[in-house]
Amino acid sequence: MKKIFVLFLSASLLTGCVLNLLTGRNQLSLVKESDLQLMAVSQYKTFLTENKVLNSGTSRDAAMVDRVGARIANAITKYYETQGKGSMLEGYLWEFNTVESKDINAWCMPGGKVVVYSGLLPVTQNESALAVVMGHEIAHSVAKHGNERMSQSLVQQMGGMALEIALAQKPQETKDLFMMTYGIGSQVGAMLPWSRQQETEADQYGLIFSAMAGYDPREATAFWQRMSTAGGGSPPEFLSTHPSDETRLRKLKQFIPEAMKYYTPRN
Repeated sequence: MKKIFVLFLSASLLTGCVLNLLTGRNQLSLVKESDLQLMAVSQYKTFLTENKVLNSGTSRDAAMVDRVGARIANAITKYYETQGKGSMLEGYLWEFNTVESKDINAWCMPGGKVVVYSGLLPVTQNESALAVVMGHEIAHSVAKHGNERMSQSLVQQMGGMALEIALAQKPQETKDLFMMTYGIGSQVGAMLPWSRQQETEADQYGLIFSAMAGYDPREATAFWQRMSTAGGGSPPEFLSTHPSDETRLRKLKQFIPEAMKYYTPRN
């Protein structure tokens, strides 16, 4: 029986790999992106009802998040449409919300459901640095890193069970797994860290996305240096899934010249 199970998982891994049009590498993808987007809509609504959402009409911070998010989303959409890769954003209905929290955190669910925690803003300090963070999180989503991690977790923790079956048979465990996958809240247990490869891809393409939106990608190095020292004696929650170290800073400096090719300062 164990041999049959191993053969089944091996077959699933082989047949579940697809070419990512953004990064150009093969990824494990056992979950339909449309299914993840439906799940994201539900979990996003739940999260917003359980947290204090700042009104962009009365909060300058929330207005800034909305403004930066809209510019990045518009730039990405325009870029991929001109490249004939509009299918990469199929099902994306962008939403940007700022929640009141001391946590230094931000994330993006499938389909462009973005949240920025107000505790992040004293660390970003300016719009360009905020754009670097939001571009990074959106890059994780567009590169389907969450799908990749969710697929890996379904194989490792649920024996390769399909998402819809997992939701039917183990609804709470599956929802907790989804929340951990996208780094949303620590109440469901330890958050799953992005792999080094995923982090590098999000850094690279996140800089390009923020640059296309008219934000200076050179703000990235100063921001990540501030992030690494934020939180005093303990690292920010954000860094439990986004490691910051000398290797990252060195690679960021290597990516900046490429990103600058897309950068035109906003008027």
